[in-house]
Amino acid sequence: MALLFWRGIIILPLLFVYVNGEHFLYPKRHVGKAELAGYKGPDSLAVDGGGFYSGPLIADDDGSTASGNAGGTTEVTVENLGKADGDNTNGNANSVESTKVAAKNGIGNGNIVEAKTTFKGSWELFVENAGVSAMHLILLPSINQALMFDATVWKISKMKLPGPPCRHVEGTNEEDCYVHSILMDVETGKIRPLRLNYDTWCSSGALDINGRLVSTGGYNNGSDTVRILDLCDTCGWEEYPGALGNGRWYATQVTLGDGRFMVFGGRDFPTYEFVPPQGQKNTLKDVVDFNFLVETHDPVENNLYPFVYLSTDGNVFIFANNRSVLLNPNTQTIIHEFPVLPNAARNYPASGSACLLPIMLKPNEDRRVIPAEVLICGGASHDAYAKADLQRPKVFLPGNTDCARLDITKRNGKWKIINMPSARLLGDMAVLPTGDVLIVNGAKTGSAGWDDAREPNLNPVLYKYQTDGTGSKFTVLNPSNIPRMYHSSFALLPDAKILIAGSNTNPGYLDDALFPTEVRVEKFSPHYLDPNLAMFRQDIIVDKSNNQVKYGKKFTVQIRRNGEIDQQKLQVTIYSPPFVTHGISMNQRLIQLGIVEFNKNVTSNTNNIILQAPMNGNIAPPGYYMLFVNYNGVPCRQSMWVQFLP
Repeated sequence: MALLFWRGIIILPLLFVYVNGEHFLYPKRHVGKAELAGYKGPDSLAVDGGGFYSGPLIADDDGSTASGNAGGTTEVTVENLGKADGDNTNGNANSVESTKVAAKNGIGNGNIVEAKTTFKGSWELFVENAGVSAMHLILLPSINQALMFDATVWKISKMKLPGPPCRHVEGTNEEDCYVHSILMDVETGKIRPLRLNYDTWCSSGALDINGRLVSTGGYNNGSDTVRILDLCDTCGWEEYPGALGNGRWYATQVTLGDGRFMVFGGRDFPTYEFVPPQGQKNTLKDVVDFNFLVETHDPVENNLYPFVYLSTDGNVFIFANNRSVLLNPNTQTIIHEFPVLPNAARNYPASGSACLLPIMLKPNEDRRVIPAEVLICGGASHDAYAKADLQRPKVFLPGNTDCARLDITKRNGKWKIINMPSARLLGDMAVLPTGDVLIVNGAKTGSAGWDDAREPNLNPVLYKYQTDGTGSKFTVLNPSNIPRMYHSSFALLPDAKILIAGSNTNPGYLDDALFPTEVRVEKFSPHYLDPNLAMFRQDIIVDKSNNQVKYGKKFTVQIRRNGEIDQQKLQVTIYSPPFVTHGISMNQRLIQLGIVEFNKNVTSNTNNIILQAPMNGNIAPPGYYMLFVNYNGVPCRQSMWVQFLP
């Protein structure tokens, strides 16, 4: 009972006032929404997150490490990708023998031609003061601006509103005249402040078919709010309080194949609901009890911000704590449960991170089932939050070092486990245009929560999605000098760099904390941006390319480059920008398109790539995607926005 007492006082992410330097005073939860019928609180919930038994898995240790930047020596090699992910991999990832190319469409068809490099990436400081610490981050289509926002609850940031009106603080006579949301031009760094009235703290979001951000939930007066941000130079937030049937704080939003949104979970509400159309409101009748979120709830939760992905068959994959299921969104029934993933709590607050791995399509795609895999990395033990946040003195348990991979389209799927070079929690996983995964940000010990983690993990790690079996799956890249801890975020940019922002382990904006509230914004250039590989970067001729395409239809992308182009070295991918917060990248999706035809020299130094659009919305939900043309594993200079429609 002592643990539950302290949980009641402390576990709610905290607020304004220090008490004896250790605890905080909290505002009351937003009232006016009935508690879920039958939900009796933490005493009625499973203690072990649904079981600690070991389900089927394949273990594969890869504890390889890498040194710093070796200088950028480059060689072009060909990797044979016939080995399975579970194969043991040893040796130097940068010395792969050349093999003959046997397929025409690159990665996913057996082989890939890739320029190899020892370049370990580089960092640049992009913006010194963004005004807000980017707890939430998403790149908006077409306008190429990064939306960043924190929470209104602190009533302060590093930037004042340009003028009245200020925000009226609910239940008080106070006014908040600080900025809590900005748009940042990703090329110039120019900032446009946006006004918010309803609290976005720990909210969710996704882009709709027209590229607008539809965001759900948050804290206090924002917990049942739906908010929309359109794409224009003068657009601001449109906020619809009371639109959700339950409060959604630490919930996850997913886009379905028909463009609708579902939102799962949130503190105190083990339920889900479909997000209502703009201007409409859900009631409790629109809320669906979801016992899976009751069963996976530890005494300190460990199942908030569940990992949720739309599978290519239209079902929804939900992972919470250490368990995962497939939900049919039409019948609203669980149709399959996967084996338990042992060794750690993967969701908030013992926060691991996850992504959907690339979906690989063939030309003239006709397969009944398109494979889809998830990758889950890091996290910490089930009691990590209790030790770091509830215990005095604080104890920071080591984070997990493993990654686990699962094909969610197979009913007999097994977790394939491999070890990272170092422990990581509070990290982010960015799927790169090439299909590889950049694991970045986070810490090595502790858990999520205010001042609950230590030992920043400053080195990004590159995870090779497919290898030839002779090199390590992981490459340790060059470190940043800025710790990115709790509340860090990222965005993949059109030039294939990674925007890195956020980090706030404090209940407010503090400059004198162990890890000060971070408002600096960086850009990271991954390995493929080695200057020695610049000769491989293509230029997309946007006005000669199709940028609005119907499902299943063939379309053309025109590229320009001096010199001969080898089709066998081409790869075309499309990427859906994620809503990033708390180590979860909602709706991040990279799809490799099948190259149907390649026409050389249609005019001088220009070539046409004929592609087939994804067949339906279960493969690629409707909306905007960044299209990348990769040559020798090197992305084009600037991606192109393409809208896919039913």
